[in-house]
Amino acid sequence: MSKIFITYKLKASVSPETFEAWVRSHDYPAMRGVARVSRFVTNKAVRHLLADTTPSISYIEEFVIPDLDGFMQHDFGSEAVQKILGEFMGMVDNPEFIVAEEIV
Repeated sequence: MSKIFITYKLKASVSPETFEAWVRSHDYPAMRGVARVSRFVTNKAVRHLLADTTPSISYIEEFVIPDLDGFMQHDFGSEAVQKILGEFMGMVDNPEFIVAEEIV
């Protein structure tokens, strides 16, 4: 089972309110409807725990994908995923897509 974490900031022209409304109305329904995505959440980075400083990123997304190869071969290129990805990329700066696996 793989997890994908995406970290990013919003483009200066995109307000958090606009972005978060889009997440709720478009991103969640589309990505949560993909068969190989078992969990998808977007988290807002609000503060550092041990310092009174602003985080270097604005948002962290977590995807849990039991079949990453199947997702990349069949789902990633689908019209629905590409549409959401295009909209997403138009609102964020320098997203980092990280594939992670739990240490057991």
